[in-house]
Amino acid sequence: MTMSLTPNSADALLFDLGRVVLDIDFTRVLKVWSDYAQCTPDDIVSRFARGDVYMRHERGEISDDAFFAHLHDTLGIDLTPAQFLEGWNAIFVGEMPGIAELLAHASKRWPLYAFSNTNVAHVTHFSEHHADLLSHFRRVFLSSSIGLRKPDAKSYEHVITEIGIPADRIVFFDDLADNIEAARACGLQAVHVTSPTSVAEALKALGL
Repeated sequence: MTMSLTPNSADALLFDLGRVVLDIDFTRVLKVWSDYAQCTPDDIVSRFARGDVYMRHERGEISDDAFFAHLHDTLGIDLTPAQFLEGWNAIFVGEMPGIAELLAHASKRWPLYAFSNTNVAHVTHFSEHHADLLSHFRRVFLSSSIGLRKPDAKSYEHVITEIGIPADRIVFFDDLADNIEAARACGLQAVHVTSPTSVAEALKALGL
């Protein structure tokens, strides 16, 4: 976590969703798929790649059905689209511990925004199941909607422009080091979320 945060050093907060606001666990996806396919999770994970098709899906360039058809072919498991979707959405565990209270308090002092690399299927799922939590955000920027994904510099530039606040007055929270490095290169203050207390510690440093 960056140590430069001080009271009155931020005019807006920008949060990643996965492992920052919403708890996710990809092993749950593998469990559902392997149960349906009657194989082991290891059989699937060795063939699952976050490659070009995965990234195109997150940029909204291909549909969920096209992505699941790709998985059908590359993973070698004969699942229906509904079974792929069930497993795909099983990634969501719930809210990160304590985040609801932190966001509620923070929203009284700063405008809150979210920026997530995600896809239409996941957006549909978490929008329905976590509407109250997401209501703390003035706007949620989704890679599948804006056609840009982290850590592409253009994605940060787009979000910063839309928020309308100088980058150096925005504090960004993310769990991935590559995203943090890219955010800082674009001028954002950035907090690497590496533990359940990272967000709380940063907000305390900001004077909350």
